Amino acid sequence: MIDDAGDFTAEQAAAATGALREALGLPPQRFGTEQFVGMISDEIEQLRAAGRSDGDISRLLSQGSGIEIGPEALARFYAGPGGRGRPA
Repeated sequence: MIDDAGDFTAEQAAAATGALREALGLPPQRFGTEQFVGMISDEIEQLRAAGRSDGDISRLLSQGSGIEIGPEALARFYAGPGGRGRPA
């Protein structure tokens, strides 16, 4: 059992949220394109810095997760470092 000093992956957080929502009888949490791209903007920034285009990133999303977000939407909804919410 982990107290308050845990270190968790995004997958664990998603699984925990899903399990708690299911126990409450709530549907899965859903995110619009703008919210979702905002959530992955750290990774988009790093891939861009590594020389990947938004087209490349769009293909990576599709191949790795089945999520179809075009390069135009990635560019439009990308949240720069100052526009990303951080947990307190």
